[in-house]
Amino acid sequence: MRMSDIIEEFIKDLFTDDSDYIEIGRNDLAEHFNCVPSQINYVIATRFKPSQGYYVESKRGGGGHIKIRKVDMTKSSYLMHIIKNIDGGLTNQDVDILISDLLSYGIVSKKEAKLLKVATSDNILIIPNQYRDDLRANIFKNMLLNLVDN
Repeated sequence: MRMSDIIEEFIKDLFTDDSDYIEIGRNDLAEHFNCVPSQINYVIATRFKPSQGYYVESKRGGGGHIKIRKVDMTKSSYLMHIIKNIDGGLTNQDVDILISDLLSYGIVSKKEAKLLKVATSDNILIIPNQYRDDLRANIFKNMLLNLVDN
């Protein structure tokens, strides 16, 4: 596992069943993982976005405390939340992170996750690079729309 993955899992493990938010100190976390605070910033910016079901509030000073709130939703509202918060393109890495979250929350099955991954992979999207991430986002959003319960 990469350091970013380890930090992400650590932060997610801080959530308990009865808490919908956590507060962490950026410097404390960096010290715990023996990394620079910007590594913590990177993980929070890329793995705890609204499109992934999180709201992040940063507080300046005092070691850079961060409050991460988990959005508790039904499967359909969670999917719609992701769809509405995807603005612009998605990289292959963005899709991998979203699919990982969808799997870990039980929103999609392993088979659905595999189909999402295959349909949005660079091997399939054989178009000029400047259009690839936008097309990937459109395909991903449309596939998620088909998973929403009516």
